[in-house]
Amino acid sequence: MAISLKTVQEIQEDLAARFKRRRIAMNLTQKDLADRSGVTWSSLKRFEREGLIALQSLLQLSVVLDCLGDFDTIAAETPATKSLDAILAKPRVRLRATGRKGRQQ
Repeated sequence: MAISLKTVQEIQEDLAARFKRRRIAMNLTQKDLADRSGVTWSSLKRFEREGLIALQSLLQLSVVLDCLGDFDTIAAETPATKSLDAILAKPRVRLRATGRKGRQQ
């Protein structure tokens, strides 16, 4: 299991920067992207500046920026997936009894 060393804030900012770069690469202004996606211009500005956005709005932006399919891999189940509790749990060691009952000498 890979553990991220980034904070939630850093991940939000990185995601916002990637969306902004994609928007610019597609030659869209903030206003153009907001109009095409149905996301308010103020929400888009806040997202690009602070990384804050509602999930529905993020998905709407993803449709216009042609990256909606990227969300299919988030939290996808894999056979090797373990919960954090399972990873941190100490294996139970069975202790052997030191004496034997019922044995006569």
